[in-house]
Amino acid sequence: MSRIPTPATINDAPKASRPVLEAVQKQIGSVPNIFRLVSNSPAALNGLTALQGALGKGQLAPATRERIALTMAEVNGCDYCLSAYTYTGAKFARLDESEIEANRRGTSKDPMAAAAVEFARALVDAPGSVAPDEIEKVRAAGYGDAEILEIIAHVALNTFTNYVNEALGTEIDFPRIDRLAA
Repeated sequence: MSRIPTPATINDAPKASRPVLEAVQKQIGSVPNIFRLVSNSPAALNGLTALQGALGKGQLAPATRERIALTMAEVNGCDYCLSAYTYTGAKFARLDESEIEANRRGTSKDPMAAAAVEFARALVDAPGSVAPDEIEKVRAAGYGDAEILEIIAHVALNTFTNYVNEALGTEIDFPRIDRLAA
């Protein structure tokens, strides 16, 4: 049970959050607990969904976005996001079990995706203070300036959701996945 109330339905959410939750429902067919919990703050919900929407129109491939989310969930110890992105990574991005495990470990079997995931991991390991060679590695893998900025934005987005879920104990509504052994 979460540490702050999770509205049980869209109608239980603050009135200003309902249109956003209805849009989530229409887009994915359900309203995961993360969105209902964040709906307690219409401003936070609007910020979350606006950033997700903007990045969804970016240049990074959907599978790369899922890979970054898996890396972030594992490194930040977010059980909710780990469970959610393992599910969506397999179902929608068609990532196989070994790729999901590699992503959780901060890499990928695909060399280009590995560069993005490793850069995301470097951003977390050195809280944004990556060495210039880290940027050159991701650029050498084929990513342009816009994509590098999008990787950084995905790290920020996933840090937000990881922190919300861990701080507030969002109830997991996906098949539960346990963190990797150290």
